[in-house]
Amino acid sequence: MITIEPPSCSSSLIFIGKNRRGQWVAQEQNGLFGGLFVSRANAVRYALFENGHHPETIIETAGLIELDMSAVPVTAATSVGLLQQRRVA
Repeated sequence: MITIEPPSCSSSLIFIGKNRRGQWVAQEQNGLFGGLFVSRANAVRYALFENGHHPETIIETAGLIELDMSAVPVTAATSVGLLQQRRVA
């Protein structure tokens, strides 16, 4: 019997799938990185490169997936800025 360990908490998930135009999309779950690709192999290769070669964190979607690069990653600098804005308001 083979058991598969779930990804560690420090690893983020990367979703891959096709968009409405038939292009392959790879997108990190929080929108930190992503891209459009002409083939599934290229999308998987990119995902593996970005996540430090952890195939267990790559999830292929059955439905359509659209690349969304509008997400703003929360960093220490932006979270401090948000706290300061809340205090002023």
